[in-house]
Amino acid sequence: MTKAKKTDVMALEWKITQGLTPYEDAIEFMEQRVADIIKGEARELVWLLEHPPLYTAGTSANIKDLVMPGRFPTYNVGRGGQYTYHGPGQRVVYVMLDLTKRGRDVRKYVTQLEQWIIETLATFDITAERRGNRVGVWVTRQNQTEDKIAALGVRVRKWVSFHGICLNVNPDLDHYSGIVPCGITEHGVTSLADLGVAASMPDVDAALKAQWGVIFGE
Repeated sequence: MTKAKKTDVMALEWKITQGLTPYEDAIEFMEQRVADIIKGEARELVWLLEHPPLYTAGTSANIKDLVMPGRFPTYNVGRGGQYTYHGPGQRVVYVMLDLTKRGRDVRKYVTQLEQWIIETLATFDITAERRGNRVGVWVTRQNQTEDKIAALGVRVRKWVSFHGICLNVNPDLDHYSGIVPCGITEHGVTSLADLGVAASMPDVDAALKAQWGVIFGE
């Protein structure tokens, strides 16, 4: 495989993988891509995919929050955060960016990811918000209950980011019952479909790509 030339690594690459990507394959791919970005031999990448049903445990995960240990495969990962779920109907977006070109400000980067989700959901007439005391992106229902619609988990190596976001489009929300999502017991989870929005995955992908430039200026 021919390595990318230095002059080729400026433009951001978008990659959409159809079907269900095994989690181990995604981690292996990200590790290699991050290493290549660090060496200046690969472009930055926004990778959109879906996983088979699984749970992941971030660096702050409490084993007590794994309510059904044998329900789905569980992976301990190096991203921030606690337990989360991935599965069909959920758009996972792994974002591999060189933060040296963006001020080396991880907090700003996380805020941008949150706003990216918020602006994307606004295109479907969903009002989503961040909460200072809770991770992720949230929606308030008509009965004033709050549910989580998207999660974030970020890791940075030598100022190159990986892992990223997951947005619930039309997953089986019962799959969340095997964990305490992000350690939060007082609130539930929702999705575009659960909120009555019949958006396809390509619809969501198009909205994510359209809003990227609004947030990241690219």
